[in-house]
Amino acid sequence: MHRPLVPLPLEFYQRETADVAKALLGKVVIHESDSQLLSGRIVEVEAYGGKEDPASHAHRNKTSRNSVMFGRPGCAYIYFIYGTHYCLNVVAHDVGVPGAALIRALEPLDGIALMKKNRGIQDTRQLMAGPGRLTKALNIGIKMSGVDLTRSRKLFITEDKSYKEINIDSSPRIGIRVGMDRAWRFNVRGNQFVSRR
Repeated sequence: MHRPLVPLPLEFYQRETADVAKALLGKVVIHESDSQLLSGRIVEVEAYGGKEDPASHAHRNKTSRNSVMFGRPGCAYIYFIYGTHYCLNVVAHDVGVPGAALIRALEPLDGIALMKKNRGIQDTRQLMAGPGRLTKALNIGIKMSGVDLTRSRKLFITEDKSYKEINIDSSPRIGIRVGMDRAWRFNVRGNQFVSRR
C-alpha cells in the first residue's frame, strides 16, 4: 500500500482523550521490527482519562507505572497485564493532564507472514483482534513504553489519506467494573477485525 510514512504531529494528540481516540480510527500503526516493516490499521480504541475516570490507571494519582500518562502527548504508554500480555496506549491531552487511548484492534496490513509467526496462528482475522494480540503480532514490548511516537522512525502512527471515510460506533469499555457510564470504546462500524461486536 502507498502511504506517507510520516508520524502524526504532536498537535494531533493535544486534545481531549476521547477526541484523540476517535480520531485514531483509520490511522496506521507502524513498527519496524527486525528490519521488516509491520503495520496495521486502527479499527478499535478505548479512551481513558485522569482522576475523574475510575477505570483509568491515573485515577489514583501519579505512580512509577503510570507516569508516562502524565507526560508528553503522543508517547507510547505500554503496560503488562495478566502476567502474559502487553497493551499499547497513546498518551493524549496536555503535559500534566493524564489521558491515554488504548489501541484495542488493528486490521493487518504489512508483514502479515511475520505477524502470524509472532502469534503462532494462521487466522488473519484473529491476528490483532485484541490489545494483547496486536502487541505480540507487532513485537511490541514494555521497553518501548515512553517512546515518542511523533519523533520515532521505528514505532509511530501515520495518516492514510487514501482510506475512505468511516462510520464510528461507540459503547462502554471492555473488561472494567467501574466507569461503565462512559461510552468510550470506539470502533469502525462493520470492520471484521474488531475484537468484539
